[in-house]
This record gives sequence, structure tokens and C-alpha cells, in this order.
Amino acid sequence: MRTLTKNTGPLYWVVLTITLVLFTAAFLLPLVWVLLGAFKPPAELAQQPPTILPRTWEPGAYVEAWNYMELGKFFVNTLVVAIGAWAVQMAVIVPAAYALSKLRPIFGGAIMGLMLATLMLPSTAVLVPVYLTLTDLDLLNNPAGIWLPAAANALNVYLLKRFFDQIPEELLEAARIDGAGTWTTLVRIVLPISRPILAVVSIFAVVAAWKDFIWPLLVFPDPAKQTLSVALQRFAPDTPINLLLAGLVLASLPMVALFLAFQRHILAGLTAGGVKG
Repeated sequence: MRTLTKNTGPLYWVVLTITLVLFTAAFLLPLVWVLLGAFKPPAELAQQPPTILPRTWEPGAYVEAWNYMELGKFFVNTLVVAIGAWAVQMAVIVPAAYALSKLRPIFGGAIMGLMLATLMLPSTAVLVPVYLTLTDLDLLNNPAGIWLPAAANALNVYLLKRFFDQIPEELLEAARIDGAGTWTTLVRIVLPISRPILAVVSIFAVVAAWKDFIWPLLVFPDPAKQTLSVALQRFAPDTPINLLLAGLVLASLPMVALFLAFQRHILAGLTAGGVKG
């Protein structure tokens, strides 16, 4: 076995390297094309065969796109939606996951199972009933129309619960002996040692709200209150292609920066298998 491993070692690394290069190229090439495409004039973008590097550089396309499509206003709208969706979701899923993990309510397993079953449903299956509910509550053109549905996230509840399950019961029992109640234990004991998984679910919540298209399209019929994803689609038919590409790049930069800033927290949260004393 050792001889076989030794003989196939170089082949393994060659195959691994080729696979990583191909996967990296598959993910990065579209991003590079969009980034460089914004520097090209529309005529060059339409020509065949396409060019990789711009023959004529137009660096002002990003500033022009920002002003032409009034992206600053839509950035603010999207920021309000994303931060509110994150805050409301965390206020709901953290106590829910803690209750299912440590308080062990009656039928807690069945409740968790029903939550996970909702992941099997396509989002379009609940689109109409949720939309009608928001219409009855007069929440159209209101960010709360995005925030409230975002609170029901079964995947993030599951991730939090799995992490809370790894927290030793002795630690919580010591807090109870010292007189800490349920909320005090959650806030002062559980949350500080759960920062990796809290970072993960926070990033998931913000990214989901930032990039969502269908739901903001329905909730915000008023163009002035729309998010970036909806506004860019509305401008697409009448906007030069290089300006549209520049707008797409600008809209994606905050999420790319967020991932680069917190990538260590994401990996730590997803790979956490226990709590060290």
C-alpha cells in the first residue's frame, strides 16, 4: 500500500492541481470578464471574437454608471434592507436555536424536523401566500416586508443549534448555580463563545438579503425604494452595456469585501466541532 501511494503521489498532485486550476478558472473568468468589460466601449463588447483585455480603456465608466443609474440611493436602500433583515433574523433564530438545543421543549425534535422540511420546498411555492399576507398587513414598499419573512430561516437555526449542542452542560449548570437566568446565560455565556457560528449565520443573512431579486421586486413596486438587484434589472434595457457591467461590479463589491474580511470566521464557524475549555 505504501509503495502504491508513493508511486501515485506525483500523479495525484498533477490531477489535484489541474482540478483546482479548472475550478478556479470557472469561478474567476466570469468575474474578470465583467470587471474588464466595464472598461470597454459598447462597440468592443459587441464585437466577435471578443477581446480579453480592452483595446480602448474607459476608466470613467464606473463613475458614469454611479451617476447615470443613481446607484448611491439604491445602495442605501439595499443596506437598510440587509441590516434590518440580519437584525430581525438574529433576534428570532438565536433564541429559537438555544431553546431547541438547551431548553428541550416538548416536541422539540418534531419542531426541528418541520423546520428542516421547509428547506425541501422551493421558494416560489410560498411566494403567493406570503405576498398576500404582506398585502393584508399593508407592508408593500416597507422594508419590514423583507425583514419579517427573512426571520424564518431553518438552515441558520439548524447551524446554530448544532453549535449550541456542543456547549458542555456543566458550563451552563455552573452559570445557573451562580444565579444566572436563562437570558443571562444566553447573553453572557453562550453568545460570547458562539462568535464563529454567529459570524457565519450573520454573513449568510446579509448576503441573502443583499442579492435577493424576486422578493424585493414584489415588495417594492415604488422604483425609488427598490434595492440594487431590482434597480439594475430595471435599468438594463436602456443602459449601455459597459455601464451596466460597471453597476454589477459596484453592487458586488460590498459582499466580496465582506467575505474577504470574515473568511476566517466563516471557516472557523463551519468547521467548529466543539467548544474548548
